[in-house]
Amino acid sequence: MVFLNWKELPVFWYGFGWFPYALFMIVAVPGILAFAFGWLAFRSRVAGVYLSIITQALTYALMLAFFRNDMGLGGNNGLTDFKDILGFPVQGQGTRAVLFALSIALLGLSFLLARILVTSAFGKVLVAIRDAESRTRFLGYRVENYKLVVFTVSAMLAGLAGALYVPQVGIINPSEFAPANSIEAVIWVAVGGRGTLVGAAVGAFVVNLLKSVFTTGALAAYWLFVLGGLFILVTLALPKGIMGTLEEVLAKRRKRGASQDSGRTVPEPAE
Repeated sequence: MVFLNWKELPVFWYGFGWFPYALFMIVAVPGILAFAFGWLAFRSRVAGVYLSIITQALTYALMLAFFRNDMGLGGNNGLTDFKDILGFPVQGQGTRAVLFALSIALLGLSFLLARILVTSAFGKVLVAIRDAESRTRFLGYRVENYKLVVFTVSAMLAGLAGALYVPQVGIINPSEFAPANSIEAVIWVAVGGRGTLVGAAVGAFVVNLLKSVFTTGALAAYWLFVLGGLFILVTLALPKGIMGTLEEVLAKRRKRGASQDSGRTVPEPAE
């Protein structure tokens, strides 16, 4: 704001000095945006590739808008130079440890929430929509409502993740809206395993570990090639991802063990 010579904060920044209000807006802003967009898209029965294109266009439009200095969000520089949170220094080891622990705790709570949704009757309808959307709609289910709920909840979880990401990294700028980040998230899921809850977290860990290795020093120029090769490798060799392949191997072993146990003859007791 000093760089832009702003005399006062824009109206939409009012209230963010109060921490409970900021916490509420962390989930409210992305939730409201996702609800409004999803309500229009799903009721128009936009799905598949078309939905992906529209969502990418929306994020790209936001990126271009936030690059403007008059938006009050720092323009190209974004928001940076964070000093403290609730009076604790952001760069302090204790603060960083607490933020890291909160990230792990939030990941666990998000997993539990997703697990509850998936294993409930609501989750069974989601599976039906995934496998046969037209048939599910024919049975009387309001498919667009189920999609809207999941779309909004996922946006709110993303808002929480972003709120923990920024103070640990120390900067946030409009380039985070770039389509490449969305593609990278898809690769996380593909590597970890589609259709599994743990797979996305495993894929994010593996891909970002490789990213840390191949974006430093002389290897930095090869990261995009590694990322593309990883996606091709998973598509051709591991279509179910790490967790899906692991579950398949374990299921085969259990089946083999059960067949061996059933094939054993039980000796007759001695008279």
